[in-house]
Amino acid sequence: MRGLPYLIALISGGVGVFAFSPFDYWGIAYLSVFGLLYVAKIPPKSTALRASFLWGVSFFSIGTSWLHVSIHQFGGSPLWLSYGLVLLLACYLALFPLFFSYLVQRFKVSSPVIFGAIWTLTEFLRGWLFTGFPWLQFGYTQIDSPFAGIAPIFGVTGLTFFVVWLSAVIFNAVFAFTSRPRKFNLAIANIALAVVVSIVATLAKRDYTKPVEEKAITITLAQGNIAQSLKWDPDYLQSTLQIYAKLISQHLGKSDLIILPESALPALEERIQPFFAELNQASQTTHTDIMIGTVHHDNNSGKLFNSIALVDGQYRSDTAQRYNKHHLVPFGEYVPLESLLRPLGSVFNLPMSAFQSGHAIQSDLVSQGRHFMGAICYEIIESSQLQANLKPDTDFILTVSNDAWFGDSYGPWQHFQMARMRALELGKPVIRATNTGVTAFIDAQGNIIQKAPQFVETTLTQKIAPTQGKTPYAVLGNKPLYFLLLLFVLFRVVGLFVKKKITAISPNL
Repeated sequence: MRGLPYLIALISGGVGVFAFSPFDYWGIAYLSVFGLLYVAKIPPKSTALRASFLWGVSFFSIGTSWLHVSIHQFGGSPLWLSYGLVLLLACYLALFPLFFSYLVQRFKVSSPVIFGAIWTLTEFLRGWLFTGFPWLQFGYTQIDSPFAGIAPIFGVTGLTFFVVWLSAVIFNAVFAFTSRPRKFNLAIANIALAVVVSIVATLAKRDYTKPVEEKAITITLAQGNIAQSLKWDPDYLQSTLQIYAKLISQHLGKSDLIILPESALPALEERIQPFFAELNQASQTTHTDIMIGTVHHDNNSGKLFNSIALVDGQYRSDTAQRYNKHHLVPFGEYVPLESLLRPLGSVFNLPMSAFQSGHAIQSDLVSQGRHFMGAICYEIIESSQLQANLKPDTDFILTVSNDAWFGDSYGPWQHFQMARMRALELGKPVIRATNTGVTAFIDAQGNIIQKAPQFVETTLTQKIAPTQGKTPYAVLGNKPLYFLLLLFVLFRVVGLFVKKKITAISPNL
């Protein structure tokens, strides 16, 4: 069947999404990659390239379909255009599996390690070009698998390499069995290798950090559940302030720290100073600190920041401890080629899409003597950024978000899965406050301690201890993985060169 490769590509790409949250069928990741390897190796080259592109379009269009919610409902675009833009993004992202297939065909790749190395290269490019979009990396699917222990050593990038490598080993074994003549020895060797390495990967799971119980503090997360259609409505501002004032007052003097989500108060921080003054007085009286996601205008630089501010009884807008978001979302928080694109329509004029970037490396927020590394919304998926910002005295990873942009889609759950991975990689508890969910406390192994239901106005309180110690990934990041992959590639190239030379000298060898 001439169309069979394309059908396999569409199906295997599409089902890959079910390996991620909220579905969490982690084994499907291997099936999806197996399908990609099949179409990437199939002759002729033109068929392989077209099929690999279709795999990417299927995988990314289904996997990021939730983006249309913000484009359609809150960007004001018609439904056809919102889905069209998602498809356009998927076509761009599909260029990376296409490039993977091109390299596989160009160099006649058959080694599982080289398959994994090439995929790692294309994933690096996907996460870097045009500020990057490292969403839907297959390593995330493995956080509840027996192989999760790879993450504290090599990070999600290493786990993604492992998924592709193991899929390639299985792929080689299957085609060794089904080839004519059948290569039983090669198939058995591949299966044995897969079993041995899988066992080693399973045994790799261990705790690199341990809780420091004497430093445990009680933290409350406030989930306001403000509908996105109302959030930026000036007439609803007072209602928003009243909701959060109520949620905060319930825990003053009871919790050490209360945390509100990203841009919890939808107005310039400097314009609602009476509200902040009341909170500051309450903090001073009750000895409860408050961290608030704000929209901050820096009077010195004139820049607008998506920010987290600390209200600790000594708050002043110009001197407060704060974290300013560094990695901004294109079109959501800033508009590339602004002068050209903004006039084209409302899709390029979402509320609060004129932010400036904070510094790449910033100090921790310090509350009650505990150090919190900040990450706002999309930043929690940037493992390298968080690893670079980890300090020797960092106690917790704090992430605030507003996933109301994406309604009841599976986008917020994919986002939450990534937050869990950061905890596992860095060996630090993650504290996640959101507007509509998923609000949660996550331990240093990436396990969910407690989470609030979505789309409910509520609070979540937990006594939680920081950890001491460091994971290998926290210390070295992706450097060991990239070094090992470079060595593998060099050994492979040298081996092929030597084999070619020997064959040229003595064809009968």
